[in-house]
Amino acid sequence: MVVFGEVLVPVFLLCITIQLAYTLFFFVQLFSLPDEDDTSITDPQPVTIIICAKNEAANLRNNLPAIMAQRYSNASGISMYKVIVVNDASDDDTANVLEGFKSLHPNLNIIHISPQDVGVFPGKKFALSKALTIADSDFLLLTDADCTPASDSWLMQMVASLHKGKQLVAGFGAYKADSSLLNGFIRWETLHTFIQYTGYTLSGMPYMAVGRNLACTKAAMKKAQQSPEWSKLPSGDDDLLVNAVADGHNIAIVATPSSITTSAAKTTWADWLQQKQRHVSTGKYYKTSTKLLLGLYALTHSFVWFSFLMLLFTEMWQLALGVMAVRLVINIIIQQRACRLTGQQHNIFLFILADIGWMIYNFALSPYILLKNKQRWT
Repeated sequence: MVVFGEVLVPVFLLCITIQLAYTLFFFVQLFSLPDEDDTSITDPQPVTIIICAKNEAANLRNNLPAIMAQRYSNASGISMYKVIVVNDASDDDTANVLEGFKSLHPNLNIIHISPQDVGVFPGKKFALSKALTIADSDFLLLTDADCTPASDSWLMQMVASLHKGKQLVAGFGAYKADSSLLNGFIRWETLHTFIQYTGYTLSGMPYMAVGRNLACTKAAMKKAQQSPEWSKLPSGDDDLLVNAVADGHNIAIVATPSSITTSAAKTTWADWLQQKQRHVSTGKYYKTSTKLLLGLYALTHSFVWFSFLMLLFTEMWQLALGVMAVRLVINIIIQQRACRLTGQQHNIFLFILADIGWMIYNFALSPYILLKNKQRWT
């Protein structure tokens, strides 16, 4: 066991060092984000909020009122935003729900897609393209029917950077909390993903955003639609948009408790895995450098935990515990910063469990990251 420990220690220390390098170069960038809300727009430009909905009657009933109640008007008090909801061949009560809202809100526009309509793009991207045909503003804000904005200043905060010349704004999409282990891991994984794409973006290497809370210019969206990757997936519009348009200077990150959106998390492991398979299938279209960096991070993360657990059964266990404790403290500090920015709760015990679980997560989803495309967006 002594020889085994001596061989394993260099691997353990090397992986810890690589993980620390990621933290110091990428993840520490979270401390450069402001804590306060940005509601300083003096001359608000028109904005179109786009929601693509397929069988979302219940979610629209619950969430659309908060979308329609945003504070975003000019000096004369005239509302400066419209909402477009695309009813994508729903067979539930979505159409009737939308017509009911339309009678109350003149700035709500509805597009109905029938099952017979032939899409120029696959899946959700066809619904999105239909919305673009009637969007008459240069600024767009994308969210989902199952999302609720955290405040009535959500719209203003998400488009503030567009007024300053950015073409893309990536926000945070949270999940409602409950006491289940699955829910805890989903929320940890969502926050961890936020830490990753925020750190990369602020370091000049943007690669993804979340479509349930994403602002962009109309020109940026049209440019993304012209990219060859756009037609290869029914979903992934958020990541493909970033990869087609973002250059490290034209994208902003917005993360304050009142700028987030919140949706209900999946309640079974099977449903969540199906959702994640669709999400990660876009990863194969990232830039090669991004894929290598993300892959190295995931690989060294797995080796850290594997070698640590093995070293606990050797005479090197004290060294392993000490080094791992330092790593955990540093990561907890980063997690706490992310929680403060996004208004999320931080649980140290859950963090440790989820950090181990992420190793299993990467092995389970690696075929979809590397090979497969999910052919449905719902």
